[in-house]
Amino acid sequence: MGEDAASYRSSLRARFARNLDKFDRIGTTETKELRHAAVTVTLLPGDSGVPAFVLTRRAARLSSHKGQWALPGGRVELGETAEQAALRELEEEVGLSLDPSAVLGLLDDYETRSGYNITPVVVWCGEDGVLKPDPSEVAEVYRVALEELEHPDVPRLRTIPESDRPVISLPLIGHDIHAPTAAVLYQFREVAVHGRSTRVSHFEQPVFAWR
Repeated sequence: MGEDAASYRSSLRARFARNLDKFDRIGTTETKELRHAAVTVTLLPGDSGVPAFVLTRRAARLSSHKGQWALPGGRVELGETAEQAALRELEEEVGLSLDPSAVLGLLDDYETRSGYNITPVVVWCGEDGVLKPDPSEVAEVYRVALEELEHPDVPRLRTIPESDRPVISLPLIGHDIHAPTAAVLYQFREVAVHGRSTRVSHFEQPVFAWR
């Protein structure tokens, strides 16, 4: 990696961390009805060296949300923080083992129709990050260029008869990525990349993701 590229990525990391630090995130009060989960927006070089993030497709054999597009993550275990759970799940699902210092910050919690309160954790992976997905959990893993989040169609919003909230999706790598993943990635773009305090809790998920 050239010196200019290294300098650029260093400044990018600093900008994301600064924007996340300034962001006044909204958490969700824990209830018996909501199970706490954490997901990671994992930043690393893409296949051509451009800044990218990790996106997975869940394995077809999973009991819930099988085959859906997702960010690495899972349930927060007893005694864990959201950051600890996010890093643990990142290693279990795609083989990236990162130090707690890799955490840049948190986004707003997002409540799902299926009963989870998701805390998104933004982490920075170094140049040596090698993705080794666990086939029991992950069918596919991608490095998606950050520039795809700047597409004019991001975000796509539509209405459904089942809800008065707009359903959000993002056109990425030739697919429509739906909430909660779409909501988290859109807020990441707004907050970390552009420094805008955009909220996403009002965005709906498609009906197939309610279960």
